Amino acid sequence: MSDAFVLDIGKQAILTALSVSAPILIVSMLVGLLISIFQAVTQIQEQTLTFVPKMIAIIIILLILGPWMMKVIVQFTQNMLSNITYITK
Repeated sequence: MSDAFVLDIGKQAILTALSVSAPILIVSMLVGLLISIFQAVTQIQEQTLTFVPKMIAIIIILLILGPWMMKVIVQFTQNMLSNITYITK
């Protein structure tokens, strides 16, 4: 097992994790920003106001992009399992 192979596995793992988590993080950040702007404009300073809209947005994004996320994770896992013979050498 060469150093380049190990680095490639690490790179694939990081890119997979980033690509799967990015949509949820971006939507959560945008919803939080919009709620913060709304709170600043209306001077409502309730800390728990952002929780429910963020959770609803995350659930919607998971319903829409969930199959794609699962497909990416399954492809990564299948790739790792198919390369297991190279890892043990």
